[in-house]
Amino acid sequence: MKLVSANRLADGAVIYLGTDGDYVERLCDAARFDAAAAEDEVRRLSAAIDVVEVCSVEVDGDAPIGRAALRETIRSAGPTTRRDLGKQAEVRDVSL
Repeated sequence: MKLVSANRLADGAVIYLGTDGDYVERLCDAARFDAAAAEDEVRRLSAAIDVVEVCSVEVDGDAPIGRAALRETIRSAGPTTRRDLGKQAEVRDVSL
């Protein structure tokens, strides 16, 4: 399964395509697609003017796998150098 990830152009926030077609900010709320459907969504969203860096990410359950695992884990929580910044600063128990 795959999910679709992007950055919102207005504020740079990492967002994911949700099940209702809207954007969600939590990786665990992202819709899951088969590979072909995910690539169709990437092509569709790449034409949108409110997002950039649209890509599909392979997942197993709620966790990214493969080459994108580390990148998406960092993107979903925030910077690794300062735990007081990003989404990890909002909540101590960061669940992706």
